[in-house]
Amino acid sequence: MIERVRAVLVTPDHTMLVIRRTRPGIPEYWVLPGGGVEPTDESREAALHREIHEEIAGKADIIRLLHTMESDDERQLFYLARIATWSFDDRTGPEFSAEGRGEYALEEIPLTLAGLDGIDLKPEDIVQVLRGAIRAGSLGIEASL
Repeated sequence: MIERVRAVLVTPDHTMLVIRRTRPGIPEYWVLPGGGVEPTDESREAALHREIHEEIAGKADIIRLLHTMESDDERQLFYLARIATWSFDDRTGPEFSAEGRGEYALEEIPLTLAGLDGIDLKPEDIVQVLRGAIRAGSLGIEASL
């Protein structure tokens, strides 16, 4: 089974970092930073730290596992994390130099219902989890910032 890790990265300004994907012939969409767990990763959390470093040259404090999605051949784990510094210009991930992968643009959006409604974040399951947590005030990240 393939495992992927992704992070809801909350900034000190209570925004969320997302990556806008633009690919030829496909409507633009947004994803959370993250990627595949590799055999050399010591843990899922180590994989997430590696991916955050590769994709946005950032360091995050992982707060907790927020949601897990499973299909027959893939498991995605979504973590809630806080991030204070990042540099999209210093990213190092191999996907950024691959031909035909399209564009990756880092954006900050408000961590609000309106912010979520303003983008096409994938997968839809995590959008529903975030909407529910925002409505309930249960993200619990404010106390840890």
